[in-house]
Amino acid sequence: MKIVSYKTEGLEHLGVFFEGHIYNLNSLNPIIPNNMAAFLSGGEPLVEAVHRAFEGLKNNSSQIKEEIFYELIAPVPHPTSLRDAYAFRQHVATARRNRGAEMLPEFDQFPVFYFGNHHAINGPGEILCMPDHFQKLDFELEIAIVINKKGRNIKAAEADDYIAGYMIMNDFSARTLQLEEMKLNLGPAKGKDFATSIGPWLVTKDELEAFKIKTKTGHTGNCYQLDMQCWVNDEMVSRGNFETMDWTFAEIIERISYGCDILPGDVIGSGTVGTGCFLELNGTAKLENPTAKEQWLQPNDKVELRIQGLGVLSNIITAQTTDFSILALKK
Repeated sequence: MKIVSYKTEGLEHLGVFFEGHIYNLNSLNPIIPNNMAAFLSGGEPLVEAVHRAFEGLKNNSSQIKEEIFYELIAPVPHPTSLRDAYAFRQHVATARRNRGAEMLPEFDQFPVFYFGNHHAINGPGEILCMPDHFQKLDFELEIAIVINKKGRNIKAAEADDYIAGYMIMNDFSARTLQLEEMKLNLGPAKGKDFATSIGPWLVTKDELEAFKIKTKTGHTGNCYQLDMQCWVNDEMVSRGNFETMDWTFAEIIERISYGCDILPGDVIGSGTVGTGCFLELNGTAKLENPTAKEQWLQPNDKVELRIQGLGVLSNIITAQTTDFSILALKK
């Protein structure tokens, strides 16, 4: 299934996307809440209720009223937390090579993550950016999961049971802000906290069964073969595959939940796939040709992340009108 959050007349609703249309899940079965947060907190009974409602819809869609006027928003519009991992070795190794740094052996020993701003979640549509964000504004091509069971000290072998589904994620990055603050061994913070987009819907695990592949030797958890692309203004700039993810989401959950509760509504990103951002692509291009021109996102750019089985997440970069700059406030 493809579960969506959407708005009509300013109110949020929970729906299912089927054959090009959105249907309200609460209308299909009143036991299903009309928002994503309540659904994720409802456990297995609500998951089963949604599956039954969807089966009924498939068998009788011509007799059921679809939504006509709606605004598609982030499938998980109000996450309880946002974490982003660093799970693709290709991206990490290439980015370090490009700046003359050796690969860290710790990458292969345990998965790492940082906390993002869960109040800056966007869905499809506009991404509002301040002037300083356009100092090397970047996309990041990622996949995210959302948790739907509370847990603590979860072993990787059981961790996939805590995943409600998968989404496309774009972890927008203001690289000048990010690189400045990380010289102080903290962050990323201001370079990341203005916008993260997820969507266009939450794809349940059963829909990805056909893409499942064997897990890499020495690792635990579900793995999938999904083509991943980024297109900017209708030109493909990046391509990778979910199968190259080295640390699985199950292993990431195991580390996150050590001595710490995970909660329904927690969103966890995979980190950037290999070639999945301009920072890496520009660095590689400059190694091959020192005079190569850098590419960064600009106002009015259309950014589309297209991932097999998960859909297309489309955003328009919009500049906010202001002369306020925190880069100008440096002492």
